[in-house]
Amino acid sequence: MKFVRCLIWVAMIAVTVSAPFAVNAGDEAKPAAQAQAEATKPIGPPATAEAMAVVDEKAPDFKLTGIDGKTYSLGDYKGKYVVLEWNNFECPFVKKFYGSGSMQTLQKEYTEKGVVWFTICSSAEGKQGYYDADALKSMTTDLKLSSTAYLRDPDGKVGKRYGAKTTPHMFVINPEGVLVYVGAIDDKPSTNPEDIAGAQNYVTASLNLAMAGKPIEVKSTASYGCSVKYAN
Repeated sequence: MKFVRCLIWVAMIAVTVSAPFAVNAGDEAKPAAQAQAEATKPIGPPATAEAMAVVDEKAPDFKLTGIDGKTYSLGDYKGKYVVLEWNNFECPFVKKFYGSGSMQTLQKEYTEKGVVWFTICSSAEGKQGYYDADALKSMTTDLKLSSTAYLRDPDGKVGKRYGAKTTPHMFVINPEGVLVYVGAIDDKPSTNPEDIAGAQNYVTASLNLAMAGKPIEVKSTASYGCSVKYAN
């Protein structure tokens, strides 16, 4: 009798173990997905979801401290065009534009037209591109930046909210606060400065068309460059 009971018990275990693998491919992943959801479910009340940056929608507001010690808020620049440029001075793609003076020329050209241009670094402490404010002051002076302000985002909150993935990664916001362009600076994804002259600059095109009251032809492109060095 004990032998029969053992056989029944073994059979029950075998059925239980093999059951998840006896279903079709669509259902097979369901238990695993549910288990993963349970494993990653946050403890306590859910965090408040913040609006993410989306083309043709209102750009998320933010506040960041510049290397000049001042606090800058996007909301303070309603009625103006705003350019956000993600930066990491150690990235070869960034060096392409700063070493040639191309980025500084763009900054100067458009800030003189009343455009607000924020250069932003989201490199976390200990990661490539992270520098304290004093070091960045020296670097921006040496490179002769003409942006409105250089902002630091070491915790990456603003970068992640905007979906900044690379350096450079460019965003253009119109006077109504709407994000009208997001993506690459141009259509030549290389580190060669000689490619700049023959490239189509999406930021220039977006600003020029928008400021002339014309529709922007290319509103979104895939950015290229070094990955933004977030903490995680």
